[in-house]
Amino acid sequence: MESDTTHVPKPTFLRTLTCSSEYEEAAYTEYGAQRVAGIDECARGNLFGPTCAAAVILPRVPPESLQGKLRDSKLISADERARLAEEIKACAVAWSVTEISSEVIDRINIAKAVEMAMYEAIHGLSVTPDFLLIDAVTIDIPIRQMAIEHGDALSVSIAAASILAKTHHSELMVAFDTEYPGYGLAKHKGYGTREHMAALELLGPTPLHRRSYAPIKALCRVQNNAQMV
Repeated sequence: MESDTTHVPKPTFLRTLTCSSEYEEAAYTEYGAQRVAGIDECARGNLFGPTCAAAVILPRVPPESLQGKLRDSKLISADERARLAEEIKACAVAWSVTEISSEVIDRINIAKAVEMAMYEAIHGLSVTPDFLLIDAVTIDIPIRQMAIEHGDALSVSIAAASILAKTHHSELMVAFDTEYPGYGLAKHKGYGTREHMAALELLGPTPLHRRSYAPIKALCRVQNNAQMV
């Protein structure tokens, strides 16, 4: 009988998955790839700031210091992510991180913004990949690719990209916390937490909040109505 994972918390489920080089090896041996890039994004669901994406080409045999350490960035502590990010950058054949602003997200929608971020991350690589492993989606680019559901928990290349994207985004949020104090950005990283929503109710949205997102759109509508009274 198959186990029922319907009610299993996502972090618990992700910890049951094994992150390995299986998909990379398939690209090398079955598709004849020479340069396999892992692609992932973060901050798709945030209410504030940019969405980020990273592309990473790891060596076919990653260094021993990374063996067994690469996994979905959400399952790794912030300190461990920062340490791994530096190791990934040091050993990678090539890596790139990009960000797409909240203004662009509002103009073209988040799905297109995420694809744009991934596209720019790939083109930001110093070495052109000939095969892409992407977390959950495919993108419109003339390079062979494979979408892997829960890819950041299964593929070492996607996990590496996940770590770089999340680390970069966290650094941005810490900087924005100084620029926009009172919202708790350094703590919740722009997600719609209870603390964040309370700050929005009190202070209103900043210029970098995503106005196309329903909670921010509703707050802006309330503010506009209040100004008209």
